[in-house]
Amino acid sequence: MGLYINTNVASLNAQRNLTSASTQLGRSFQRLSSGLRINSARDDAAGLAISNRLTSQVRGLNQAVRNTNDGVSLAQTAEGALQETQNIIQRIRELSVQSANDTNSNSDRESIQSEVDQLVSEVERIGNTTTFNGTKILDGSFLGASFHVGANARETINVSVSDGRASALGRQSRNTGATVDASVSIAAGALAINGTSIRGTVAADDNVSTTLKDGSAIAKAAAINDSSKFTNVRAIVNESADANNASIVGGTLNSTDFVSINGQTITGVNIQAGDADDTLVNAINAVSDRTGVIASLDSASRMVLTATDGRNIEVTASTAQATTITGFGTEITGGTLTLQSEQQITVTNGSANINAATGFGSGAGDFIFGVNSDHSLASIDVSTREGANLGIDIADVAIGQVSSIRGNLGAVQNRLESTTNNLTATSENLSAARSRILDA
Repeated sequence: MGLYINTNVASLNAQRNLTSASTQLGRSFQRLSSGLRINSARDDAAGLAISNRLTSQVRGLNQAVRNTNDGVSLAQTAEGALQETQNIIQRIRELSVQSANDTNSNSDRESIQSEVDQLVSEVERIGNTTTFNGTKILDGSFLGASFHVGANARETINVSVSDGRASALGRQSRNTGATVDASVSIAAGALAINGTSIRGTVAADDNVSTTLKDGSAIAKAAAINDSSKFTNVRAIVNESADANNASIVGGTLNSTDFVSINGQTITGVNIQAGDADDTLVNAINAVSDRTGVIASLDSASRMVLTATDGRNIEVTASTAQATTITGFGTEITGGTLTLQSEQQITVTNGSANINAATGFGSGAGDFIFGVNSDHSLASIDVSTREGANLGIDIADVAIGQVSSIRGNLGAVQNRLESTTNNLTATSENLSAARSRILDA
């Protein structure tokens, strides 16, 4: 008798279908409970990858909105403090007008001066103590700050707030046009101010420039200030700016065609004509902590490089193609100096004794000597009629300066609010796109 093994084919078929149905039912329950069409890579590998990228964008944009709102809050904080500063300056001007009237006795003017002193101290205090999240914003140190307003790296808006202290407000400056070659150091005895010989400049005078340290505006200011007790002249370093660049044609910077700014190489970026999407600006600003240089575009979409501390700006284009792409040549741009004094400044350059207002040299790569009066709100003295009249002039200048700072802060707020609106709309649209891919 033969041996038979009976196979219940119908049962196997039923079990297979049951397993398949259970699997599908499990997936359906998973989708119902999660609300998602894609719960794992096996559901849709490509869709999962796309949705993850969109998720990164959406979350980055949402954080950028919060960053932008923080920027608006900072600008509002500064602007609110400046509003009170302006109110105080108006009162100082009012008191100066009062003291300018000769119906006041000396004791009257002393009383008025006492109030002016208190008001000036308050303006100085506001400038020194106004902070946002522990960062001082009105003491002149808030320069070139970056607000990250995008989902990706180096998508920033740079903001600077001018000095709002009493010791800075009210100063006036006029450019004399007198220049000294920034690429050449000052030899000992080659320059004299108000009859006093200025020492030679050395590289140790400048610890931030990357090249020609002994010829920089910083080094020259250090040399001039070493003799200020004899000359009654003080040198202030202003920002340096390289704004003589050609149009940005666009292209790709690579290991062959690249530019270098203060020793930092800018490469691996694809630049549109006129840097329409700020790729080059963002790439330069991403290394500003190492170069000290901030990039922006002028109205003609040409690159402007600025160093707020007045250091030399050294730009090198590796090839002619790199120059065509970026508009940069190979050059070194020096900073500018302002000479402060309460008297006429006479500069002796070599054997030619000339007044600072006429200038002594010119040319590319030069830096400029300007002259201003060392008056500010902190120097107002209304104890005499002449001092009171000068106080009116200083207050007028200070009011204009504060108005300018407030105007810039208002423009920043409006820009950031527009940025917020754009980021919110973009986040909403990307969220909808992700939903169409990911949701059940």
